[in-house]
Amino acid sequence: MRVMKLYKTLFFFSLLNAFAVVLIVHAQEGQSGFISLDCGLPLNSNYTEPTTELKYISDVPFITTGSSHSIAPEYKTGVQEQVKNLRSFPEGIRNCYRVNVTKGTRYLIRATFFHGNYDNQNTAPEFDLHLGVNLWTKVTFINVSISSIREIIHLASRDFLHVCLVNIGSGTPFISALEFRPFSSNIYNYTATSGYSESLALLFRLDIGSTTDLAYRYPYDFYDRSWLPYNGKGWTVISTTKYPQSQRYYRPPAIVMSTAATPINESDPLEFSVFSPNQNADLYFYMYFTETQLLQPNQSRLFNVIVNGELWFEDIAPLYRNTTTIFSTSGNSGFSQYNFSLVKLQNSTLPPILNAFEVFYSVDVSHLETDINDVNTITNVKSTYGVKRNWDGDPCAPVEYSWSGLNCSYNDFDPPMIISLNLSSSGLTGNVTTHISKLSRIQSLDLSNNNLTGPVPEFLTRLPNLRVLNLRRNNLTGSIPIKLIEKSNRGLLSLSVGENPHLCVSSKCENTEKRKRSIVPILASVLGGLVVTLLIAVAVFVGLKMKKTQDPSAQKNAFESSKRQFSYSEIIRITNNFERVLGKGGFGTVYHGLIDENTQVAVKVLSSTSVQGYQQFQAEVQLLMKVYHRNLTSLVGYCNEGDEMALIYEYMANGDLSSHLSGDSNTNVLSWEGRIRIAMDAAQGLEYMHFGCKPPIVHRDVKTTNILLTENFQAKLADFGLSRVFPTDTGTHVSTVVAGTPGYLDPAYHITNRLNETSDIYSYGVVLLEIITNQPAIIKVNESTDDERIHISRWVSSTIDNGAITSIVDPRLQGGFDNNSAWKAVEIGMACVSPTPRKRPNMSEVVNGLKECLAMELARNNHGRLTNSSLDVSTEISPLAR
Repeated sequence: MRVMKLYKTLFFFSLLNAFAVVLIVHAQEGQSGFISLDCGLPLNSNYTEPTTELKYISDVPFITTGSSHSIAPEYKTGVQEQVKNLRSFPEGIRNCYRVNVTKGTRYLIRATFFHGNYDNQNTAPEFDLHLGVNLWTKVTFINVSISSIREIIHLASRDFLHVCLVNIGSGTPFISALEFRPFSSNIYNYTATSGYSESLALLFRLDIGSTTDLAYRYPYDFYDRSWLPYNGKGWTVISTTKYPQSQRYYRPPAIVMSTAATPINESDPLEFSVFSPNQNADLYFYMYFTETQLLQPNQSRLFNVIVNGELWFEDIAPLYRNTTTIFSTSGNSGFSQYNFSLVKLQNSTLPPILNAFEVFYSVDVSHLETDINDVNTITNVKSTYGVKRNWDGDPCAPVEYSWSGLNCSYNDFDPPMIISLNLSSSGLTGNVTTHISKLSRIQSLDLSNNNLTGPVPEFLTRLPNLRVLNLRRNNLTGSIPIKLIEKSNRGLLSLSVGENPHLCVSSKCENTEKRKRSIVPILASVLGGLVVTLLIAVAVFVGLKMKKTQDPSAQKNAFESSKRQFSYSEIIRITNNFERVLGKGGFGTVYHGLIDENTQVAVKVLSSTSVQGYQQFQAEVQLLMKVYHRNLTSLVGYCNEGDEMALIYEYMANGDLSSHLSGDSNTNVLSWEGRIRIAMDAAQGLEYMHFGCKPPIVHRDVKTTNILLTENFQAKLADFGLSRVFPTDTGTHVSTVVAGTPGYLDPAYHITNRLNETSDIYSYGVVLLEIITNQPAIIKVNESTDDERIHISRWVSSTIDNGAITSIVDPRLQGGFDNNSAWKAVEIGMACVSPTPRKRPNMSEVVNGLKECLAMELARNNHGRLTNSSLDVSTEISPLAR
């Protein structure tokens, strides 16, 4: 047989779903390497499924979330054991199985879903299925009595795999069985057409010319692939009772290869047509041929395979009782319909045949997983402390499902790495675990408000990128490593260790301990009067030290050394004599700057007319010294030279959010996905200020002009001049002079002067409504007069009564968004602007809600890129499952 090079076209098959029952047989092959999980089976339970003799175990050791259920009694009769139980996931957006595998091995992974009306709702959900950090497919159902089965062939790049169920807001995800089958390294090898990593998701696998209504899997199929019966119109079946010999590599089942389809009219080609709903998907397919007849010397069977009039394979001559496999080695795309013809050659006496057919479509698995060292490290941290969070799947990716309390670095070329870990108020006990020493890129570590004991470990001094360390409110003992104190004194580390009663916070602790050991015998041998004198001297010395510590000038010196200080002449040079203005505010003017010829910065220069400029200058620098978060603007340095003061920030290439929402132009309109990501970024910044900072910090001036955007449209909160610390020991609020911007100002705060984090939540709610609607905070009811104005929350509230989300969302999007995602976002925004502060959600709840919004929109986008009903190659469980 001569093989022609496959041209670049898509063969995306849309064939009839087959429903069949698996024969009851006795196992004949081993199950080496098989992993078969019955999801929902009690811990330590196992059994052998009688119809396949496959051995199933409980899924409990492989997952930490979810709840077990059984299908309704009326659905249990006649179905296989592995679908009688299931595990559902009513809590959390992403819930993941972690299964240990052999790195470098190619696996068939099968996920089975059978609702069986387990919840008595008579409604099946829709949800996404992820393989690691990549979307595998969407899981959908016709009804609760029809199962859905998904298969994918994937090369394991690590010694474990995550399979995740993702809630997209269309019902509770669940799973019945999860199976892993290792393949020989010699089969299903292919070259990814896209140039990126791809896996092969099964579209269908057909037993062509079947004489039964039965599906065949293990033990008929060595790899436990499931073959469904199929016969086309105008075909007839030929078969043999002498099973073909087992093939060396692909090993299709002998019982499948013992039958074949051939055209009724022997002079006709064997034809079928297929249609593609998505011309951009790459398709891979495999054809299997075996001669079922012992040909006589005067007989021959020769044919070509033609696709859309183009020769694909030629001179195919199937061998008697031996399998010939032809397959594509690279993906094909480009057409909406494909006409297949197996054409008899002139010198052939017999018509063409086809015994079996497999079709796969490519799944992009190129998204980078978190650095494996960081994965293992944070997993060990979770295990050591028994962290009670929904820490499932990959820690950093995708970003919308990253673990709470983590921030990670992201770029297009390197795996994400953990740069911030916040375990404040997480009930941690014991010592500071040495696992943290392996987080080589960590910049911020918050272990405050726990019950950690033992010393402050020396390994913290060897974390090269650590800039923020918060160990407050624990029970640590001993002394702080001198190198940590030195880094803090040099402004290289923001160190917080207060409220550890038995921890020595002085750099001279070690010398003090030595002096104590030498003084004790002396005190024991001298007169009582001398003892009193010494005690008084010590008291005076300590008092002087405390006074010196509280000296404002000493604080100022420590403050000024914490960031790079620039002279005013350097500010002039950096801004090229204040050439380019980026914006203006109450503090002063912001200029574009350049440091070291390639580092862009934004330079905020204090205006001489700013009444409270100096206080805001100090407040902003002191806050940015203490906090670090990827959704807060970073301070590069400052200038404090006489009357000349300036702050230098990282440069935000896309300006502020307000500039991207203003106007009616239909050019460069932010997509719905982009808006939700920006809203989520800003919410995470506020969440960090409210929960990650101890004591919490209230921003006091959240608005669209104070949300800045990077080159990649990552959002960061800015302008902290009005921010206030909100001490937790002062009650539920602090009293302040009202500050903020009209339209964003919390009415309750304005009336009572009582400030707490709910004031930020109100302002954020206004921002979110602006993002959704493209309306300003204060809307003119009549353009001809300034007298009639309405707040955006009232406008949205009145528009909701119309019942159409399209009347609320920015019309420039032209309906390009998921309706459920939009409604959810509106609900969050309206909850934030509730007139009653106690009814507003906290920022963690806002973040979680926006993650659901983003998941719904991503599901819509992914569904638009690849949809086909034949992905439900169901069901191999039993006829009752139909």
